[in-house]
Amino acid sequence: MCYGCHPILWDDRHAAARVHLFALQRGGRLALQGRRTAAAASAPHRCGDGVPRDQSDTQLQITAFRQQLQKLGWIEGDGFRIDIRYGADDPRHIRALAKELLGLGPDLMVSNSNLVTAILQSEIHRVPQVFISVSDPIGSGFVTDLARPTGNVTGFANFQPSMGSKWLELLRQIAPQIEHVGLLYFPEPPNIGYLKSAEAAAPLFHEKLVGLEVRSGAEIESVVAAFGSEPHGGLIIAPNVVTFANSDLIALTARHRIPAIYPFAFYAKAGGLVSYGFDAAEQFRQGAGYVDRLLKGAKPADLPVQHPSKFELVINLGTAKALSLDIPPQLLSLADEVI
Repeated sequence: MCYGCHPILWDDRHAAARVHLFALQRGGRLALQGRRTAAAASAPHRCGDGVPRDQSDTQLQITAFRQQLQKLGWIEGDGFRIDIRYGADDPRHIRALAKELLGLGPDLMVSNSNLVTAILQSEIHRVPQVFISVSDPIGSGFVTDLARPTGNVTGFANFQPSMGSKWLELLRQIAPQIEHVGLLYFPEPPNIGYLKSAEAAAPLFHEKLVGLEVRSGAEIESVVAAFGSEPHGGLIIAPNVVTFANSDLIALTARHRIPAIYPFAFYAKAGGLVSYGFDAAEQFRQGAGYVDRLLKGAKPADLPVQHPSKFELVINLGTAKALSLDIPPQLLSLADEVI
């Protein structure tokens, strides 16, 4: 069985972008079974490319996916190949890459982010699809039932719409002096859900909340600068392809001295104030498990859409000090990691 795995990711000009698209091709089943038996009888091997020297969060996710497939018997260089393409937040570029991979005749596609998943779903007709880390898969139109997905798609979701209020609550605890909060979002259904959730909770915290809409990375700097021109503000960075594809957010919030909460730990580890989210690399491992089951004959409808069961709070004390913030001891005690 011969498979080619072709991830589409970010353009080298956008090193922080985190949107993925994979295509897997297969040949005869008997050949795979022989290789799988041999792989199962030996210790797991490293991926063909090894662990990337650049241990960015994106590379960690790709490595987790590849290594999990390897553990399941899919050995690169032995009838199994992984090629990588890179694309940022440009829908036309992503669509072109999707068509390129679909032209290879894949048996299965894997997508990451709502934008990539939506584009891929519009191009796919019969090929099974697994999505990883998408927001609100029902509201986004990817599936109609989480327990038994319809059509040819299933996968792993990230945050419920109610997470907007949780991010607001944590930001208020870590920076109690803030008087107004902006939620930086891309106008897609999941992000609008986070915005509505935060808006509903804002009066409980005596906060004024505003939506800060951005449709491209080029808009982020001016939007953040305008918001930061008023004192006592705080930011919620919603998860979307535009914010993922721009590495200047942390520097921007630092420059304008804006306390901000982010949806993934890599932001806090890179200098952001605080993050509250899930382990994205673990979800890529789970995604590899679904790929393995589908390639062995399972149907997408047999694999329920799953949400994370564990969320992690990461606090960067160095950034808090730079912003003259004293983190409450009770909040520090709840943190999974303090930097």
